[in-house]
Amino acid sequence: KNQTRITGMDNQILALYARGMTTREITSAFKEMYDADVSPTLISKVTDAVKEQVSEWQNRPLDALYPIVYLDCIVVKVRHSGSVINKAVFLALGINTDGQKELLDMWLAENEGAKFWLNVLTELKNRGLNDILIAFV
Repeated sequence: KNQTRITGMDNQILALYARGMTTREITSAFKEMYDADVSPTLISKVTDAVKEQVSEWQNRPLDALYPIVYLDCIVVKVRHSGSVINKAVFLALGINTDGQKELLDMWLAENEGAKFWLNVLTELKNRGLNDILIAFV
């Protein structure tokens, strides 16, 4: 069966996926909204491609020096098992030597503590970060 891609379709699939919809629910949504048949396989290909890009981003090498690094947390609402819950997303935001902000990484965790932050900093070090002049926690 030949399928053509609608302009912006990938973004729509990702937006629905980010809201916690399953592959089958996204297929149904496209049928209702656009009277278009979108296969679960196509939806999986789109979401898998993004997962691969996220993995590459999370494993990219970092600069050796970030003069300033902010370690912080934001709380976001996440759909989980049919209900919406609050989740903590921990962030490492660096200011590089050119003065540009760079999101170094993000982590989901149930709680924070010394052990958690040690793991975060160890992970950043393993990716090439050797020196932070000022850290804001």
